[in-house]
Amino acid sequence: MSRSTQLAALGITLLVGATNALADESGELVLDVSSLAAPDTVSREEGLAAWSRIHDVFTHPRCLNCHVGEDNIPLWTTDLPNSTRAHGMWITGGVSRIGAETLLCNSCHQKSSKRNTVPNAAPHSGMIWRLAPIEFQWTNKSGPEICEQVRNPDTNGSRDGMGLIEHILHDAKEFGFISWGFDPGPGRSRPLGSLQSHLEDMAIWTSAGLPCPES
Repeated sequence: MSRSTQLAALGITLLVGATNALADESGELVLDVSSLAAPDTVSREEGLAAWSRIHDVFTHPRCLNCHVGEDNIPLWTTDLPNSTRAHGMWITGGVSRIGAETLLCNSCHQKSSKRNTVPNAAPHSGMIWRLAPIEFQWTNKSGPEICEQVRNPDTNGSRDGMGLIEHILHDAKEFGFISWGFDPGPGRSRPLGSLQSHLEDMAIWTSAGLPCPES
């Protein structure tokens, strides 16, 4: 079954052909998911293929750098091989995950209304740069471990598959970290695909029953 056929079967009306930022002329994010559904029309194999693409996004350095563990230390990554390392200058996000105990992340990651054009700026004006919640730690975990973590309501914020999709949409519209990750500006690497295709994969994975690969 082709991706277009899968999406048609799911009743998805996401903005096909939209840009990575999924923005209208005003710069506002636009996502139409009014008819998104998950009627169990996708096979396990198709769901696992979608999960593989989701995993590639989750573990790309652009996303992984902030999905760290209880040490609360963000990672730095360049485009060079094996270049991921702890954030320099002894930076820590602290228990607050925003650096409130020592140095706020926004002390350097300034807010900006000029989306994706100011180096190291937060995604948009009013955004507080921060580490991802500890429940979404993905560092030092295998693909199957991350999959189990993401689909388990006890470790994903009490969300089912549709709840995970709604989480992504809420972040994209209200905060901007996820959408920024797909469109971080000139000179920065980003995951393959777009926010659009990531949402489509999440819908396919959900419809297949959130299957995980064997460890």
